[in-house]
Amino acid sequence: MEKRRFGRTGHLSTVAIFGAAALGKLNQAQADQTMEKVIAAGVNHIDVAPSYGNAEERLRPCLAKERKRFFLGCKTAERTASASEAELHRSLARLGVDSFDLYQIHGITSLKELDQVTGPGGALETIKKARERGLTRFVGITGHGMDAPGLFLEALRRFNFDSVLFPLNPILFGNKAYRRDAENLIQLCHDRQVGTMIIKSVAKGPWEDRQQVYDTWYEPFADQQTIQKHVNFVLSHDVTGICTAGDWRILPLVLDACQHYAVMSKPEREKMIETTMAAQYPPLFAKLP
Repeated sequence: MEKRRFGRTGHLSTVAIFGAAALGKLNQAQADQTMEKVIAAGVNHIDVAPSYGNAEERLRPCLAKERKRFFLGCKTAERTASASEAELHRSLARLGVDSFDLYQIHGITSLKELDQVTGPGGALETIKKARERGLTRFVGITGHGMDAPGLFLEALRRFNFDSVLFPLNPILFGNKAYRRDAENLIQLCHDRQVGTMIIKSVAKGPWEDRQQVYDTWYEPFADQQTIQKHVNFVLSHDVTGICTAGDWRILPLVLDACQHYAVMSKPEREKMIETTMAAQYPPLFAKLP
C-alpha cells in the first residue's frame, strides 16, 4: 500500500489510516480478527478515540504485541484543560500504552469551541504539557461539519498544529464555499508541513428514515466500484490518507480500494463532482451560505 509523509512528523503513513471506530461494537474475538486484516493490508497508522464505544479496550491486546508497528493517534472531546487531562490518562490506561504519537482536540464544530480549547484553561494547554512530558509527540485537531476547513484555517493561525482531520468527498466539493476552504486548507497544510487526514470519504448522506444497517452515523456507499472511485477522488488530492469507515463490514472494501488506488485526473475529478451534484444527494451536514 502506498505511504505518504505525515507532515512534519516525518512518519510515512499508509494511505489507509485505520479508523478504530470500527471496533467499537465488536467483541474481542471479532476485534482481533479485524486487526489481523488491518495488519495484513500493511496499515501502519491508527486513529482512535474514547467516544468510539469499546474501541480502546478492543485495541489493547493488539497494541500489547504490535505497538511499534503503528503510529498511534488518539483524541479528547473535552474542552477544558482539567477534563482533557483526565481523559488523556484514561485513554492511555485503556489502550495499555505509555504514550501517543499524536493527541488531538476532537470534534471542533464552531468558532466558540475553538476559542474555548485554544484559550486560557482550554484543552490545548493539556496537550502542550503532555508533549513536554513525553505523553505525546505531536498535537492535532479534528472536526466534522461544513465549517471544518474554515475553522482549521483559523486554528492554524492560532497554533502550529501538526495535523488536521476533516471531511472530503465529491459530494461535499459540490458546495463551492466548502471546496474553496478545503482547497485553501490543503494548500496551507502543504506549505506548513501539516499532516492531513480525511474522513467521510465514502459517505453517501444521512440515514434519514432508512434503516441503519451499518455502524456509521451516516449512510456509506457499500459497493466496491463506488468506494474505489471515492477513494481515488480523495487520494488524488494532496492529503496524507483516509481514515477508514467506522464499520467492520465496510472496512475491507476501503482497504482494498486504498491498495488499488489510481490517480484521478483533474478533469475526471471535476466530472465526478458534477455527477454527484446531478444525483442530488442529501447534504450530510448543514450547508454553508
